[in-house]
Amino acid sequence: MALLKRSGSKSQRDPEGRMPLMEHLRELRNRLLIAFAAVAVGLIVGWIVFPPVWELLKEPYCSTVQSRQLTGSCSLTYNGIFSSFFITLKVSLMVGLVVASPVWLHQIWSFVTPALYRSEKRYSLAFLGLAIPLFVLGALVSYFIMDTALGFLLSFSLEDTVATISIDDYLNYVLIMLVIFGVSFELPLLLAFLNVIGVLSHATVAKHRRLVIFLMFVFGAIVTPGGDPLTMMALAAPMIVLFLAAELFMFVREKRRPASEFGDLSDDEASPLEEPSPEEDADPTDRR
Repeated sequence: MALLKRSGSKSQRDPEGRMPLMEHLRELRNRLLIAFAAVAVGLIVGWIVFPPVWELLKEPYCSTVQSRQLTGSCSLTYNGIFSSFFITLKVSLMVGLVVASPVWLHQIWSFVTPALYRSEKRYSLAFLGLAIPLFVLGALVSYFIMDTALGFLLSFSLEDTVATISIDDYLNYVLIMLVIFGVSFELPLLLAFLNVIGVLSHATVAKHRRLVIFLMFVFGAIVTPGGDPLTMMALAAPMIVLFLAAELFMFVREKRRPASEFGDLSDDEASPLEEPSPEEDADPTDRR
């Protein structure tokens, strides 16, 4: 019966951040609830500010000639009864995710950080601090070239035809462009991160530099929704610049910090498996 008794004292939290599986699941649940609550509040804010946000998103399309063919002013079409509602909801959710990002990013970081060493926390904070501006930079580049890309794509309209672009198609195009450009600008940062943790060396990157640059052009041609050369160049060119910057970072880092303390050993020479004890260091003649 003693095994059925429940302990009245609460277990102390492990100073190293370790806890049972159920405690991890409870903490994950609590943090998810906080994150979802923050996104819900952000959704309400997005619903309130929907009109100016929609005007901002619609601006690239409204700058094209084809946007005024149907009614003489910038116009998009919708087919279903609930289409306008769901468009408003989708845009509001997008704004809500951006507004609530400090909260849900903090929740993710607080859940993950106990499992990291001090150096890993430092590197993670540094790369997170660079990842967010790079994503925003990519999204801004896609927004500013979107009107030119749309004008190029819509210029292939056949004679005696009118472009009737639906709200769903246009919003999907905008979101895909923003996400693709934002994520693509993170790829050079990923290379630098792999170099920092010792997975990827500068020599390997330099050896395949031409192939990587070629693949970036291929990547830009494949992932851009329209597949037009302007959008491809607008995506590939900044990625190449960031890639070269990441390669320079690898080069400087490896010059300042050797890859290994046993780098001077030949390939056939074995490195010690254990560090020598203080007694062995004090009297080297005792070694056998």
